[in-house]
Amino acid sequence: MYSYTQEVAEKLNNLLEKNYDAVKGYETAADNVKSESLTSFFNRRANERKDFGKQLKAEITSFNQTPEKGGSIAGKAHRMWMDTKAFFSNEDEEVMLEEALRGEKASLEEYNEVINSELHLPESTLNLIKSQRDMILNDAIFVKKLEEVE
Repeated sequence: MYSYTQEVAEKLNNLLEKNYDAVKGYETAADNVKSESLTSFFNRRANERKDFGKQLKAEITSFNQTPEKGGSIAGKAHRMWMDTKAFFSNEDEEVMLEEALRGEKASLEEYNEVINSELHLPESTLNLIKSQRDMILNDAIFVKKLEEVE
C-alpha cells in the first residue's frame, strides 16, 4: 500500500536528486572556467545546493523514509554535455553560464511542480521547498545577468 508519507518522500527525493545534479553541475562549471570570480561563484552555488540536499534529507527522514543517494541519469548526461561544450568552445565562461541557467530553469520547474501539486504538504515541508525555490530563482536571475555581461 502506497502511503502519504511515501508520496511526499518520493517528491522530496526527486528534488534531492535534482540538487545532487546541481552540485555536480556547478562543480563541473567551476572546473571549466578560467575566471576566479566565476569559479568562486560556481563553488558557492555547489555548496548552497549541498546544504539544500542536507535539508531535504532531514525532511525525508522525518517522514521515516529513505533519502536517495545519487544524482539522475539526465544530470550525468548534462554534465557530460557541459564538459564536451567546454572542450570545443573558446567561450567557456559563456557556455558554463548558459548551462547553469538551463539547469536552474529545470530545477525551478521541479520545485514548482511539487509546490503546486495536489499533494497537501506539511507546512514545514512547503516552507522549506519554497525557500529553496526562491533561492534558486535568485541564482537564476543572477546567472542571467552574468550571462548578459559576458
